[in-house]
Amino acid sequence: MRDAPTSLRLQVREFVVNYAGTRGIASVADDEHLFKTNIVDSLGVFRLIAFLEQNFPLTIEDTDIVPENFETIDQITAFVSGKMGGSDMGAALPDLPTANAA
Repeated sequence: MRDAPTSLRLQVREFVVNYAGTRGIASVADDEHLFKTNIVDSLGVFRLIAFLEQNFPLTIEDTDIVPENFETIDQITAFVSGKMGGSDMGAALPDLPTANAA
């Protein structure tokens, strides 16, 4: 079973790599600048935002749509983690209550 931070990063990575593939780009590093290298264009940003809102428990506000949140897979992962209440890039998805919780 994959842990939540790995799952988050892998889902973001899969989306970016799939989008890059439609633009003829075969590989993307987690720290590679997505805009400067034309891996993601303006349409890709809108698709990425829709993907994130559909797949994670968050809403991306207009004020969140700044390059610093979406420049790399690392930054996207950190942004999503932070929006979901994580303290850092590797934070897990929010804890769900268990039947044994007091």
